[in-house]
Amino acid sequence: MLIFKNTIKTSVLLAGLGGLIVTIAGVLGGGSSGSLTFGLLIAFVMVGGSYWFSDKLALKSAKARIVTEEDAPLFFGMVKELATRAGMPMPRVAIAPSEQPNAFATGRNPRHAVVCATEGLLRSMPEDELRGVMAHELMHVKHRDILIGSVAAAIATAISFIANMAMWASMFGGRGNNDNERANPFALILVSMLAPIAASLLQMAISRSREFEADRGAAELLGNGNSLANALERIEASAKHTPMQVAPAQAYAYIHNPLAEFQKKKSGPNMARLFSTHPSTDERIARLRSMTFSI
Repeated sequence: MLIFKNTIKTSVLLAGLGGLIVTIAGVLGGGSSGSLTFGLLIAFVMVGGSYWFSDKLALKSAKARIVTEEDAPLFFGMVKELATRAGMPMPRVAIAPSEQPNAFATGRNPRHAVVCATEGLLRSMPEDELRGVMAHELMHVKHRDILIGSVAAAIATAISFIANMAMWASMFGGRGNNDNERANPFALILVSMLAPIAASLLQMAISRSREFEADRGAAELLGNGNSLANALERIEASAKHTPMQVAPAQAYAYIHNPLAEFQKKKSGPNMARLFSTHPSTDERIARLRSMTFSI
């Protein structure tokens, strides 16, 4: 039931992004089709490149290295066992030189995936909690969340691009050659201001729904959510006093957003929650502790 609910939520949010583009096209008027097509093309080329090379970009950003079973036998063996249990191809395994306990998954599909843990995670986590974290990351791969996030990012980027074009159009008297074709300049200004915000809110909501689904999948794989809940509790406590340098564009991929504390201080907790890529840790823990599955 929960997997169906999460899938429906993601589908509705993606549909909302698509509907937002259609709404913008309607506001811009009859001459908007070229701008819409061009905006979508630019966005999908930009985000498509990031998606295709997501593993290389993420590993480079984290300064992570690919390891073999000889390099890290216990960690490698754990990932291999979990991947086999989940019915997935074995991903590449990497370790990042950061003291903050954290982890991420990347790659354009399950056959080109990488799961990465920081050195801090491997040193500080008990085995059962480490299993919970890596099960979560494997679920991102299995559910193709990199693809879902890339599609959402492409649509959001297109919306921002088209909204910027609307702003320029309003400055130069709207679109069209006569009053019937010309869009309302006040509507253009309103769209150019509000559309990117709405797109960002929908994109972040999609990201949060995928985090919940990866949590649920990990709990199902392990039989319950207690080990992952304990791990999230430990990771958040450590993140408050162990900073981590990470590119903002890559922060969303981690099991706990490394920039979350900075974002709360900058914009306040309520605003940060709306624009957060991750649900609150307390909510994730509460959900996980209520999950039990037979394995």
